[in-house]
Amino acid sequence: MNIAIIGSGGREHALCFKLSESKKVKKIFCFPGNAGTENIAKNININLSDFEELKKIIFKNKIEMVIVGPEKPLVEGVVDYLEENNILVFGPNKIAAQLEGSKTFTKELCKKHNIPTAEFEIFYKSEDAKKFLKTCKYPVVIKADGLAAGKGVYICKNELSGQNAIEEIFGGKFGKPEKLLIEEFLQGEEMSFFIISDGKSFKIFETAQDHKRVGEGDVGKNTGGMGAYSPSLLINPDLQKKIINKIIQPTLKSLNKIGCSYKGFLYAGLMIIKNEPYLIEYNVRMGDPECQTIIPRLKTDLFEIILSCCKGYLKNLNLKWDPRYSLSIVLCSKGYPDKYEKNIRIEGLENLVYSKNQFIFHAGTSKINNEILATGGRVLNFTTLSESFYLCQKKSIELINNLNWNNGFYRKDIGYKVIK
Repeated sequence: MNIAIIGSGGREHALCFKLSESKKVKKIFCFPGNAGTENIAKNININLSDFEELKKIIFKNKIEMVIVGPEKPLVEGVVDYLEENNILVFGPNKIAAQLEGSKTFTKELCKKHNIPTAEFEIFYKSEDAKKFLKTCKYPVVIKADGLAAGKGVYICKNELSGQNAIEEIFGGKFGKPEKLLIEEFLQGEEMSFFIISDGKSFKIFETAQDHKRVGEGDVGKNTGGMGAYSPSLLINPDLQKKIINKIIQPTLKSLNKIGCSYKGFLYAGLMIIKNEPYLIEYNVRMGDPECQTIIPRLKTDLFEIILSCCKGYLKNLNLKWDPRYSLSIVLCSKGYPDKYEKNIRIEGLENLVYSKNQFIFHAGTSKINNEILATGGRVLNFTTLSESFYLCQKKSIELINNLNWNNGFYRKDIGYKVIK
């Protein structure tokens, strides 16, 4: 079967890599892809918001299934459009994608269906939000409502920092502002919990923990993710049961009640407090860099899993996982998550020597005139499978150091909470 993956990041390279292992996949296309996907797929540069052009390319290349990687086209309704044109597509529709596209949609759903989450208030005007700050117990969490590439969250330790966050959000830092959330700050351990669903049934798609802060020790600005490891050591049978019964199932049932069955990956960002789960947020796709960490552990044919979701027979599959640990470190452009130089050449990447248990997934890269250029803030993902998180971290760092790219930086402490 000819298939296509929409997206250009490390997540899409990891999906592309795993799908290329399937004997049932004939040819892979990436829209637009990156320098890494170019080695295993045909990249086609396209405006992902131009659904009509996307449809023409799909029909022209006889593509039989489309997999949507990033959140933006999902929220814009690409799944609905492709399905209306009788194209097999993997991902949630526009209504279901509101779980990520609107934080207020998700919080109100939680409130209505008693899904455990932080207490919250919604504000449509800057002055009302600032007035509320005077009544808050600090720290508080302030969030932009819409998509913000993982950066629209502020942890405010006092009223002044809260006022600054409100001004930035309503000032348009994350697009046209309509509303924001002010939330109770939950103190605990974060965990990423993934499922995959065909709209009727779902399977657990492993766990991970990521590091969102730019600085070592989890300090500094929020990013799209500096690294991750899998599985999370927080998970246990009792906690998993609570996550399913208190969070996942009520969410899927609530969507069904409004005539919306969920098809695709669903990523629950959780806070674990005394073995009790609280929903922080939903993402309606695989996480990044969690995907680059989890996918190497998958032993079942990913193509077969995704096809079963599109066709509605996921319950018949048994997902198998490598029991070893996995850890991924993101190599970033200097200056990220603020301003950074683009189109910087990365030399020596093709000469790196590494084992079959190590993977380099491209994120913000492009290939021009046979040269690999860094075009994004998060550039490369170095993932290692091993018998311990310590060895995973050690080997990934060694691989990064062997590259010796002077225009990049990375966190040397990814996984520090589980490495003794």
